[in-house]
Amino acid sequence: MDNLEKQLICPICLEMFTKPVVILPCQHNLCRKCANDIFQASNPYLPTRGGSVTSGGRFRCPSCRHEVVLDRHGVYGLQRNLLVENIIDMFKQESTSSSSSSKPTTERQEDQPMCEVHKEERINIYCVTHGVPTCSMCKVFGAHKDCEVAPLTSIFQTQKTELSDGVAMMVGNNDRIQGIISQLEETCRTIEENGRRQKSQVCERFDQLYTLLEEKKREMSGKVTGEQEEKLNYIRGLTRKYGDHLEECCKVVETGIQTMEEPEMAVFLQTAKPLLKKIGEVSSTSHLDKVERGYDNMDHYKVNFKKEGLAIQNIDFIEDDDDEDDEEAVDEGEEGANAGLGTQAAPLVTSPQSASRSAAPP
Repeated sequence: MDNLEKQLICPICLEMFTKPVVILPCQHNLCRKCANDIFQASNPYLPTRGGSVTSGGRFRCPSCRHEVVLDRHGVYGLQRNLLVENIIDMFKQESTSSSSSSKPTTERQEDQPMCEVHKEERINIYCVTHGVPTCSMCKVFGAHKDCEVAPLTSIFQTQKTELSDGVAMMVGNNDRIQGIISQLEETCRTIEENGRRQKSQVCERFDQLYTLLEEKKREMSGKVTGEQEEKLNYIRGLTRKYGDHLEECCKVVETGIQTMEEPEMAVFLQTAKPLLKKIGEVSSTSHLDKVERGYDNMDHYKVNFKKEGLAIQNIDFIEDDDDEDDEEAVDEGEEGANAGLGTQAAPLVTSPQSASRSAAPP
C-alpha cells in the first residue's frame, strides 16, 4: 500500500492527487489545480478570466521537463485520467477500512528513532533552541533541560510547508533558467550569422582588387573571426555555467521530493533543515553574468574602399574618427587620381575585450 501511495503523489503539492487529475502528453499526471498553478507561473502575462487561463500557452512537465503546449482552453483542455481517479477512490476506501486496526500505529512507533543518549527513549520532542529533535529525558535531565521545546508535529508541519514552498519555487526558477539558456543559444546563432554576414561583405569588397588585397583580406577577415570566436567562447562558457546551475537545482529538487516522501517526522526533521539551507543557496542566480543588449552586434566591421591602389599596403580597420577626417583631406588633395580604388573601414564601436567586459554585470 505504501508503494501505491507514492505513485499517487502529485509532484507539485506533494500530496495525494485531488480530482480532477489531468494526464500530460508525456503520460505524467498532475492535479488540475497544480497544473493550472505551474502554467500560470510559466505564463504570467497571459489573460485570465475567473481565475483560469483562457488562451493557449506552454509549460514544462515538472517530472520529465517535457514541454506541454496547450490550446485556447488551457489546462481545461487536458484529458482527465479517470483510471488514476478510480484508484485514488479505492485507495481511500481501503485506508478507511483499515484505520481501526492498531497494528500499523504500533509498527510505526517501533520504527521511530531512539535517542542516542537515552537508548530506551524515543525521540518525541523538538528542541527549538538548538534546532534538533530529542527525547523527553534530555529535556528533563539532559543537555536540553534549559532549552525551549515544541511538539514534533508542529515543527514537522512548519518545515514541511517551508520545504514544499521551496520545491515549488525551485520548479519555477528552473523554468526561468531554462529560458535564459535558450536565449543564450539564440545569441550564439545570431553572433555566428552576423560574423558570416560581415565576413561576406569584407570579401566582396576585396574581390574588386583581389591581386593586391589578398593578404589584407585574410588579415581583416581574421579580425572578424577572432572577435566572433571570442564572443562565442564567452557565450558558450556562460551557457555551461547556467547549465551546471540548472543541474544542481534539479538535484536539490529531486532531493527535496525524496525528503517529502519520508513518513517519519523525526527522520524528516533531521534532514529538512540542511536541505532548506541548500535551497536558499542554489535558488539565486545573482552570481551568473547577464548578456547585455547588443553584445551580439558585429556591425562595427565595415569597409568602404576610397584610397588609391598605392595605399593598399596600409589598409586596416579605422580606430577613431580623426583618421577618417585625415582621409577626407587626402581625398580632396588628390581629386580625380585612382578614384574608387581607396578603402576605409567604419570606426570600431568597441574592441572584443571591451565587448566581453560589457557583458558582465556592473
